[in-house]
Amino acid sequence: MKLYAKTIPQTLPDWATIVTQSADLFEVEINDEHPGFQSLLEELETEIEPGTFGVKAENLCSRLGIEMSNPSLQQLVEQAQTLISLIATYPHYEQLLETGYQPDLNIADAQTALTYLEWELEGNQEGEKGNG
Repeated sequence: MKLYAKTIPQTLPDWATIVTQSADLFEVEINDEHPGFQSLLEELETEIEPGTFGVKAENLCSRLGIEMSNPSLQQLVEQAQTLISLIATYPHYEQLLETGYQPDLNIADAQTALTYLEWELEGNQEGEKGNG
């Protein structure tokens, strides 16, 4: 399991590892099978809605001293575009295509959908600037 955080404590539990770090984002890998993590989950488990028990992300992050990253929709779309581009050139994906993989929707369709979303977001930002 991975968490994306803006801030993290000086020391993390032995079941949590920083995978990547940039100026404003930490990618933290959680070994969710580690007994220490399982024990923490049991301790934090609550009834989220009637009949459904689980752990709220904010409770887990609070306990770990992690401030979750809350990227804008624009940032998420940009990250998705990057990931889709990586998938399109990934050797295993290319192998699937060579062996006859033909989905109803393809990588180009996903890229187009994200491009349309980016245009809509940019249009909304320009509209907000004009109204301000």
